Amino acid sequence: MLGLYISVFLGMLSETSMNITLPDLMNDFGISSGVAQWMVVGYMLAIGVVLPCVGFMLKWIKAKTLVLFALVCFLIGAVICTIAPNFPVLLAGRIMQGISTGIVLPTMYAAIMRVFPLHKIGAANGVAGLVIMFAPVIGPTIAGALIGALSWRAIFALFAIVAVVAIVCTALFFVTPIERTRPNVDVLSIIASAIGFGCLVAGVSLISDMGFSPMVIGLLVIGVLVLAFYAYRQLHITDPLLDLRALGIAAFRTPAIMISCSFSCTLAFMYLVPQELQRGMGLSSTVAGLLMLPGGVINALCTFAAGRMFDRYGAKKLVWAGSALTIIGGALFYSIGVSTPIILFLAAHIIVMIGIPFIQQSSQSAALKSLPGQMAADGSTIMNTMQQVCGAIATAVATCLLGLGQTNYAAVGGENPAQGFVNGSRYGYLFGLALVVVVFACSFLLKERKEEPKLVPVHVDIEKLAA
Repeated sequence: MLGLYISVFLGMLSETSMNITLPDLMNDFGISSGVAQWMVVGYMLAIGVVLPCVGFMLKWIKAKTLVLFALVCFLIGAVICTIAPNFPVLLAGRIMQGISTGIVLPTMYAAIMRVFPLHKIGAANGVAGLVIMFAPVIGPTIAGALIGALSWRAIFALFAIVAVVAIVCTALFFVTPIERTRPNVDVLSIIASAIGFGCLVAGVSLISDMGFSPMVIGLLVIGVLVLAFYAYRQLHITDPLLDLRALGIAAFRTPAIMISCSFSCTLAFMYLVPQELQRGMGLSSTVAGLLMLPGGVINALCTFAAGRMFDRYGAKKLVWAGSALTIIGGALFYSIGVSTPIILFLAAHIIVMIGIPFIQQSSQSAALKSLPGQMAADGSTIMNTMQQVCGAIATAVATCLLGLGQTNYAAVGGENPAQGFVNGSRYGYLFGLALVVVVFACSFLLKERKEEPKLVPVHVDIEKLAA
């Protein structure tokens, strides 16, 4: 698993390191903030388009071959970005990196279900979660240091070096644990998947910059309609691109919804908190980044611990504990003001960073454990796709609520921009808290299974039916 773990770490590191580079890209290429944001949107768009196809690709292509292809794409993309003479070339390299991440992320979880026995699934997911959560901890710090010492191009050069390490580890150690069934290729489903998920992710990602403009509304409408057709087709063809029957299994569907809600809460909080520290409390970006480091480190450690605790205690108790902690931390975030002591922020951030892993890791392990082995790849793909789409929507909602809160503050005569930003942030924190309440409510529907479920074929007596 080493090659896959490094690959996913690389993808998450790339995803969380870009925000800090945007001002430098704007200066070097003479572009606006809206254009520069495509470094983030384009990456998410590539992931959203590729993710739904991975389960199908794993049924046709050896997992090892697919991972090596993805890593070579990432390496080429990183090299292109390092030497990019203009922004379009840079964006093309960035999209190649997104394609790679969209492949390796669900492949890692599908491989975990094949490599590890059921009683170690939680621990394996804990390691995977540690890898994923460690990237946001060090990503902004590394990116800031490289920009200060060299330039933004050094970040992509570092990505290229790590990609080479991942390629070597994958080539030497990774096995192909996923059987290939080689189903029929449904071209119409592939096209519908690319258009539907692409339009939906692009639409929700652009709301914060463009509002509900005709273009955004058009993308959202097309995305929803095409995805409805896509879902109908997957449930009515013999060889679906993505086996959506997994969502018909309550033991999988419930934790999948919980994962999406907790992930959305995390993105909403982490979108608001750094900005509030700077624009609401008047701190510098350097200080804001340092203040978020302790919570990030604790989050990574708790992610690892939560995976191991799942094997011992199951999902429900861990979700209850995680929900309670996240609600307490979210309430503390809500109470932050322009003159709040830093210690309150640290407490709020650390409490949330402890609570979220207990929700996400236990829910993810419960979801994957509920599926038959042959549906593991599809289940992993479904969960990761739901997280990307719901995360993009949550960020857009948090942005809109932030603006609404600022507008309401100004409407009643408020003139302090810092206090207006704090008021707007509180609207977003309430949204995050509402998502955690949904998680807590869903936890009562969790069904724990100790043995791997099996798909039981249904035998139909055709002669009796005809009679």
